[in-house]
Amino acid sequence: MLLMNAVLPIDLSSGIQLDPGEARRVGEHLSADYCFAEPFPHIVLDNFLPLPLARELRDRFPVEKLRSDVVFEAGYAGFHKRQILPNDCDEFCRNTFAFFNSQPFLEFLEGLSTIDGLVPDPYFTGGGFHEIGPGGKLGIHADFRINNKLHLSRRMNVIIYLNEDWREEYNGSLELWSRDMKRKVRSVEPVLNRCVIFNTDADSYHGHPDPLTTPDGVLRRSIALYYYTASKAVYEEIPNRSTMYAARPNEDAVSRREAAPSGAVRSAVGPAGRPSLFARDLATGTKAEGADRIGIGRPVESSLRRRLLLA
Repeated sequence: MLLMNAVLPIDLSSGIQLDPGEARRVGEHLSADYCFAEPFPHIVLDNFLPLPLARELRDRFPVEKLRSDVVFEAGYAGFHKRQILPNDCDEFCRNTFAFFNSQPFLEFLEGLSTIDGLVPDPYFTGGGFHEIGPGGKLGIHADFRINNKLHLSRRMNVIIYLNEDWREEYNGSLELWSRDMKRKVRSVEPVLNRCVIFNTDADSYHGHPDPLTTPDGVLRRSIALYYYTASKAVYEEIPNRSTMYAARPNEDAVSRREAAPSGAVRSAVGPAGRPSLFARDLATGTKAEGADRIGIGRPVESSLRRRLLLA
């Protein structure tokens, strides 16, 4: 069942399938609208998922309290706000969140934002299902920038709303504010299958600061997903090499030759041709701080030093 009227051409005939190449093309087609939007890069997409998928997520939203539930009662910083981790939910929800962390979805986001190398969060830190009840609110804020568990830089937010028959007078619209916090630039109602995607910058201010005026039993529900990039400083910390094979003592001559360390080191330089910290230290005969901790052994160290000195 391929539903082409959705933004993402997802095939639901056998699970949740999306061609990575097509996903990237969809993102690239929308990229200009995203990158040049004000007050910061963002886009609002209606009919984001196939409607049966969006409605299934709505219907399977966890009603009963789960072990991972976190409820915020912090006033302006979050009031009557419930957060649920996907891993505590049923199989359908777990599989859907796995799709949101998969290559096709990342290809879409990379094509949309022009940010390459996006990394999902398997722990869904701060993300998952979100729910806010009557009187609840979330003040205008700019999100945390670093995932302290994964040591990654947060780059993008994806919010998918699950509220059918939402009314403007409920006061649940997402507000996007100027970078100097002087004016509201956009207001987005949280209606079913509407997706808001934006860059997680230091000053990408957003929230829904007015208390909800929903009647009893009407809750503001959404999915929140966050995406990251790694730092290229890793090239400064660790020698960049390919897989290193080691011959056993009883291997024949051909195997020993094929496993020789001549092909072990792919590169002793970081980005833009800069020698890595380990490369510089090995060339001078010193040991970089933390070398033992990450497992840089003497044979590799000696081999690297010889290569650098001969280069």
